[in-house]
Amino acid sequence: MSGALHIRSGDAGDVATIVDFQLRMARETEGLELDRDTVVRGVAAVLADAAKGSYWLAERAGRIAGSLLTTREWSDWRDGTVLWIQSVYVVPEERGRGVYRALYEHLKRRVEEDPALKGLRLYVDRRNAAAQRVYERLGMTREHYELFEWLK
Repeated sequence: MSGALHIRSGDAGDVATIVDFQLRMARETEGLELDRDTVVRGVAAVLADAAKGSYWLAERAGRIAGSLLTTREWSDWRDGTVLWIQSVYVVPEERGRGVYRALYEHLKRRVEEDPALKGLRLYVDRRNAAAQRVYERLGMTREHYELFEWLK
């Protein structure tokens, strides 16, 4: 694919692509085989209810090159919202061609322009060294927080 990247919000017509990306991402980064029907319902739920999050897609020459999901976290310390970047996927032939950078810079501009938005955060699998290098090159820093979770 060649040409400039265009960033847009996801919509109901993107469900199949986003689901495919999520299934691939889980397989590639964590060796997980997700249940397709569950992911379809989850993606559709986000697209039907903006309070759950927003998908952002990068397109080049009319084809979707990558996507990510943002969710909102209220920060009482900052009296504002921090956007969490999740579910990042870039198609293999587009990796290293600025797709994630374009998505990230789009979000960063939104945060800079909106006083209610206070920053961007993400988590990454410790084994995903390639992604960590990308995030560091964009100026994101490792912080002193550790992620704990309990999942059903």
